[in-house]
Amino acid sequence: MEQFNNLKQLAQELKSRLMTKKIILLYAYNGVGKTRLSMEFKDLGKIAKQADTLYFNAFTEDLFSWDNDLEGDLVRVLKMNLKSKFFNGVKEYALEDKIRRFWNRFSDINFQIDYDGGDISFSRDMIPKEEENPQGEIEEGSNQGTIDNIKISRGEETIFIWCFFLTIVQLVLDGDEGYSWVKYIYIDDPISSLDDNNAVTVAVLLAEIFRDESVKVVISTHHSLFYNALWNVFKNSVKNREDLGTLHLKKDGEECYSISYTRDTPRFLHVAMLEELWKRSESGKLYTYHFAMLRNVLERAASFHGYSNIEECFKNEDISNESNLYNRMINILTHGNYSLYEPIEMLDDNKELFKQILTAFTKNYKFNPEIFASSEA
Repeated sequence: MEQFNNLKQLAQELKSRLMTKKIILLYAYNGVGKTRLSMEFKDLGKIAKQADTLYFNAFTEDLFSWDNDLEGDLVRVLKMNLKSKFFNGVKEYALEDKIRRFWNRFSDINFQIDYDGGDISFSRDMIPKEEENPQGEIEEGSNQGTIDNIKISRGEETIFIWCFFLTIVQLVLDGDEGYSWVKYIYIDDPISSLDDNNAVTVAVLLAEIFRDESVKVVISTHHSLFYNALWNVFKNSVKNREDLGTLHLKKDGEECYSISYTRDTPRFLHVAMLEELWKRSESGKLYTYHFAMLRNVLERAASFHGYSNIEECFKNEDISNESNLYNRMINILTHGNYSLYEPIEMLDDNKELFKQILTAFTKNYKFNPEIFASSEA
């Protein structure tokens, strides 16, 4: 295990490791600082006065914004910020077909790009009904057509931007002059809007794209299934296993970080989360998002034991009277708008409630006591 005083030091370490590795897979649960780490990594190139990193993270979406046509309420387009280097090569190519190669895996919505104006418009084909004629034959109905200038959902927008990014990545790998500045590609949590099945699809897709390429890649995620899928597909796609680095990122204190080597499972996810939650509970440094982490652990435990409700995690002789209260409070405290990028410390009453729930859970299920001993050390 290696420790770092800040994310800039950690970013420098990742860049150093990429001198001998082609791909680094980085696992960390939410709130540790993955997205900020990707920005620190990107900014290292700026320090050298030469941008060198093409990145995808939560801030990539800021390069796109909606013009909702508030006056006419008719023409809604997604606008590209053409001032960004991200779009350097798009004007020279008709990217629609390249984007559709990825987009059609997730959606059947049509789109067109106005490269001069930087506008992307979306449309949807109306699905014709099938009707039976007097002869008993099936024929198409008359309600065919296209709905133009639609505004796609937030999830669809995220997926579209992801597919747009993959198309830019392909231009980089093809040696396009507009992206000759790219030496590193950093991808942070690309699957937040996808289900588990599509998480595996994206992992396979990334392994196909980055197969035996010279560009250096970092992929970070909090999603355990996605991480495991990445490991399994990349270990079979790289020529040399030594080209693949796998790391587990943890936060130790307010501004201290550590990374350790891991294979397909960065310690079982629920155990790693439980260790972190116990450590936080003992120190009193609890933030609102820790309730969401606790709920995640409880849901996994309930599911493993065949229950559909986390309330079952507290049903024993000692705390059965409290199980309804614990369940209700967890539901209330995990449905607020709690930002992981601007964490809010819990109120003292909620800290005490958190500790009661965590203690009750660990008494009901016999985990290895060494987990908590190492947390207290």
